[in-house]
Amino acid sequence: MEKNSERIPLINPSPSSSTTEGRASKFQTIGNIIVSIVGTGVLGLPFAFRVAGWLAGSLGVILAGFATFYCMLLLVQCRDKSASENKLQGTITYGDLGYICIGKPGRYLTEFLIFISQCGGSVAYLVFIGQNLVSVFKGQTFSVASYIFLLVPIEIALSWIGSLSAFSPFSIFADICNVLAMGFVVKEEIERAIGGGFSFRDRKAIADNLGGLPFAGGMAVFCFEGFGMTLALEQSMKERNTFPKVLGMAFTWITLMYVLFGSFGYLAYGDETKDIITLNLPNNWTATAVQIGLCLGLVFTFPIMVHPVNEILEGKLKKIMWFQKLNNNDAENSITGLGKLGTYTSRAVLIIGLAVLASYVPGFGIFASLVGSTVCALISFVLPASFHLTLLGSSLSLWQKALDCCILLCGLIFAAYGTYNTIVGI
Repeated sequence: MEKNSERIPLINPSPSSSTTEGRASKFQTIGNIIVSIVGTGVLGLPFAFRVAGWLAGSLGVILAGFATFYCMLLLVQCRDKSASENKLQGTITYGDLGYICIGKPGRYLTEFLIFISQCGGSVAYLVFIGQNLVSVFKGQTFSVASYIFLLVPIEIALSWIGSLSAFSPFSIFADICNVLAMGFVVKEEIERAIGGGFSFRDRKAIADNLGGLPFAGGMAVFCFEGFGMTLALEQSMKERNTFPKVLGMAFTWITLMYVLFGSFGYLAYGDETKDIITLNLPNNWTATAVQIGLCLGLVFTFPIMVHPVNEILEGKLKKIMWFQKLNNNDAENSITGLGKLGTYTSRAVLIIGLAVLASYVPGFGIFASLVGSTVCALISFVLPASFHLTLLGSSLSLWQKALDCCILLCGLIFAAYGTYNTIVGI
């Protein structure tokens, strides 16, 4: 969680129609892709490599990256097919594709999965902050849940700010802290290797317990969870025909970075690797500064993560009759009216609910793997493959149909078994 819609794109990726020419260059689009995909989930990769082994973890990340890349292209093909047949006017969203393929149930299913995915990423943020604060302030008696609930009033106040652009500097700040944390881990691994602090033979290539492989796979999928931004990213480009090449370049670098970072983290700490690698950093002022910086950045970017959830909830709220009456009665004073109060209340209730859920999560790594194994796998693999078969099935070759069916089937099996395996692990 990564994921994804958790960052403000470098430029507005949503043109007013499907035929609108974007403004983003190839370089800007690569930046948008990286910002949309790379998040806090990367800091849980070393733990996933510890569970699966460095070789199995590396192969899992590569497979997850390639499958996500391929399914993103499938989604673009589905959008182009729908646009060419004028099935819907204006910009075609992921939910629109669900409606085109399956009808209203398809739209509801797609939007529900996106809703759950964003909620899962938001809960992961809170758990991440809570665990790091416990690590920083070790002398205190506060638990992870205590720190999470201390954040609730702050997050409620921030969620009432109307302009998301105000949070963009903090999003960039959080990314910088992510890079610094990754640099610390790599530095620690190199120092240990030079000093003879570990033996490479002590690091397992493939874990003895194969049940750890689905866990690592779920974490890998969670790290690539930026699927909801696919169509917006493609439409933002000035030269949209180059999107597959640009996407391939971005995914190559992201996948390579994930493999190296996950391997370095596991090699550095071995069986002592924790579910958030920053918890393994030495107890000095630089490491503490990085952890506090990460927490501050995520505190201020949390409203970005929950924004899509608020949009969905408020869209449903506006269709309720009593809420419409409140707005009509206060039409002349909409800023302080009862309708606005209802919106503020719904946002506060959402954050309180997410905090309660986060307080029961046993750990960041387990939860991230669960989200990746369930909703992220369905959004990233199952739905794109099924949409592609539905919209373009008659024009596909036999091997393309077979590949789509394989992705669809493997996605369902992975979601089912990964979820079961994670719950049993809990």
